[in-house]
Amino acid sequence: MNKKRLVIAMTGATGAIYGVRMLQILKDLPDWEAHLVISSAGLVNLKYELDMDRATLYQLADVTHGINDIASCIASGSFKTEGVVVAPCSMKTLAAIAHGFGDNLISRSADVALKERRKTVLVPRETPLNLAHIRNMAAVTEMGGIIFPPMPAFYNKSDSLMGMVNEGVGRILDMFGVNVEGLYTPWLGLNGEN
Repeated sequence: MNKKRLVIAMTGATGAIYGVRMLQILKDLPDWEAHLVISSAGLVNLKYELDMDRATLYQLADVTHGINDIASCIASGSFKTEGVVVAPCSMKTLAAIAHGFGDNLISRSADVALKERRKTVLVPRETPLNLAHIRNMAAVTEMGGIIFPPMPAFYNKSDSLMGMVNEGVGRILDMFGVNVEGLYTPWLGLNGEN
């Protein structure tokens, strides 16, 4: 069985739960293979926000890659993936991706996905935004990337943080064709019709 591959990259921006939740969902899907790469700042934030260590995180991924392993398979366009999700995405990583500065495996794997015209979704966690952030987001969008700030949709009337996380994660994974049934309810209009 040929599995679909998805790269999940995590940086040191706040919101480690987004990358972790994606890995948890993919772990339960036999037709998907999750490739994880996390920065050193991402590991610090993972421990601080979720009290999770590297070993526990790595158990959620099918394949893990070192942040500086530029010889990794995900650094090459010949390695077929469905694309890359950077969640959370720091402004430093956004800038690196926007300017083709593949200084580590996160920015390199996103650069590869963009050059191969594969889906590339960045989940920036910063507010308020300055003009450099906005211009970098525009540059990534012009290259075909998708900027997906994890903003809650209040029409679902979620009363929990995990409900809001699941909605964002579900909408992102849905872009790649992952079965996300039960993670969120698509908007059907006020009368419940499409």
